[in-house]
Amino acid sequence: MYEIKVSCEFSSAHSLREYRGKCEELHGHNWKVELAVASGCLDKAGLVMDFKKLKQQLWMVLEKLDHKHLNEIVFFKKVNPTSENIARYIYDRVKRNLPAVKSVTVWESEKASATYYE
Repeated sequence: MYEIKVSCEFSSAHSLREYRGKCEELHGHNWKVELAVASGCLDKAGLVMDFKKLKQQLWMVLEKLDHKHLNEIVFFKKVNPTSENIARYIYDRVKRNLPAVKSVTVWESEKASATYYE
């Protein structure tokens, strides 16, 4: 099995509902998102997928989150915009066009991340 990964970044603000502490207040992050794709075979060129195309698929989702207040996005009006839920949101949307998605990891800081996979 082969696995490739790309990462992109976006900036946004959020506030956590049902949370006691500073993060219940509006605050922002420069999020790093890592997308992993797995395949048991390679194409004729010896690739799982072109990294450029993989980044494009990821950015198509991230551009809808970039420089936004996440709580105001329809999905996050009902779902708390935690790192865990953001990872799931990105995973589900990338998977629509890219079934080989293995996982999505969302870093809200250099030392804190959440990963979603099926």
